[in-house]
Amino acid sequence: MKCEMCGKTPQFGHNVSHSKRRTNRRWLPNIHPATVTINGQLKRLNLCTRCLRTQHKVVKTA
Repeated sequence: MKCEMCGKTPQFGHNVSHSKRRTNRRWLPNIHPATVTINGQLKRLNLCTRCLRTQHKVVKTA
């Protein structure tokens, strides 16, 4: 559950109900397997959607 490009991992916090009772929860990064070109070589990485979007922008403008 880690983005292999930016290192994004799950974050922790609390759900807070109307009565202010706190229960533990996790926010998970949106990770997807993707094939990306790095230094002219195709690599299969697990990337978050933010990194996928950035990679798409870089390829599109290049």
